[in-house]
Amino acid sequence: MKAAKYVSKGVFEIGEGTKVAPGAGEVRLDVAYCGVCGTDVHIYHGVMDARVNPPQTVGHEASATVAEIGEGVTNVKVGDKVAVRPLHFGEPHPFDKGHAHVGKNLKFIGIDSAGAFQNSWTVPAYTLHKLPEGMSLKNGAFIEPLSVATHDVKIGRVQAGENCLVIGGGPIGTLIAYVLKEKGANVIISEVNENRLEMLSELGFTTINPIKESLTEKISELTEEKMIDCAFEVSGSQPGVDAMTEVLNVRGRIVMVAIHGGEKKKVDLFKFFWSEIELLGARLYEEDDYEEAIRIAASGFIPFEKLTTKVDTLDNIQSIFETIDNNPAGMKYLIDCQA
Repeated sequence: MKAAKYVSKGVFEIGEGTKVAPGAGEVRLDVAYCGVCGTDVHIYHGVMDARVNPPQTVGHEASATVAEIGEGVTNVKVGDKVAVRPLHFGEPHPFDKGHAHVGKNLKFIGIDSAGAFQNSWTVPAYTLHKLPEGMSLKNGAFIEPLSVATHDVKIGRVQAGENCLVIGGGPIGTLIAYVLKEKGANVIISEVNENRLEMLSELGFTTINPIKESLTEKISELTEEKMIDCAFEVSGSQPGVDAMTEVLNVRGRIVMVAIHGGEKKKVDLFKFFWSEIELLGARLYEEDDYEEAIRIAASGFIPFEKLTTKVDTLDNIQSIFETIDNNPAGMKYLIDCQA
C-alpha cells in the first residue's frame, strides 16, 4: 500500500500507507486517477500548513473503483466505478440555511483529512457518484473540477444565447467555457498566456489577450455593442477584477470563481449602482452539480484528452509539482495512483 505525503514546503515523500477498513456508512476505494488541483499547488507551496497539518496525504480530484463497503451502504457495490465529491458536512448550523456545501462545519476531504494521492482511500459513502458505463476512469478524474464549473454556471443563471466572458483560461476557466458552450451561450475567454491562447483557439474558442488589445473594445466589436451578460472572474488578479465591471451590460452578472486571498482587491462599486449589476459568489459544488458534470462528461462534448497535459505515477509526484511550477501554461496533470 503506497501513499504520497506532503511533509513540508516544496516536499512530497512516498511511503507506506494504511488500508483503512470501512466503518458503517463508509466505502474503501482503489484510487484510479487523481488530478492536481490549484489548491494542491498552494499546499505544496506551504501556505496551508496550519490547516493541512503535515505530514498529510492530500489530493481530491479522484476517480476510483469500489473495493470494500461498510455496514449499511446501499448506494454503491464492490466493482462500481465512481467519482468522489470530497465534502464532509459536519453538524448542520442555522447560519447555513441548508447549504451544507458552504456550511460552518464543512470539512474538505483531501485537505482537512486524508486525501486521494494513495492506492487505497476510505471515504463516506454519500460522497460517491457512480460513473456511467463506457466512461474511463481517466476522464472520471475530471468530474470534480467539472462540477466546480457546472456549479459556477448554475450560480450565474446563464441562458442560451447570452454573451459570457471567462476571465482566465486555466483548467477551471476552460471547463467553465465548455459548460457555457454546452448551454448554448456565446463564449469569450480572456487570457494572457500565449501558449494557452493558442490551445484555446485550437479548441474553437474566441479569445482575447487583454495585454495586446483593449478588452472592452474587442468585446464591443464581437457582441455588436451588446457587451457581456455574465462574466466569470477566474484569474484571481486585480486586472481581472478591473475588467469584470467594465465589460458588463445593464443588469449583467459577475460570478466570482477565483479565491482572492491575501491582499484585498479594489472593486469599482459605482458600476453596480449605475447599471444594476450583480456580484455572485460561487464555492465548491452541490450534489446536482456532480450529476450535471457526469452528464456532460459522458456526452463526449469535452475533449478531456486535449486538456490533459501529463499523466504520471505516485512515485513521481515530487517532479509533477516541480513541473507545474515551471510550466504555468499547463492544464490538467493526472496522477495514476495504481501504476
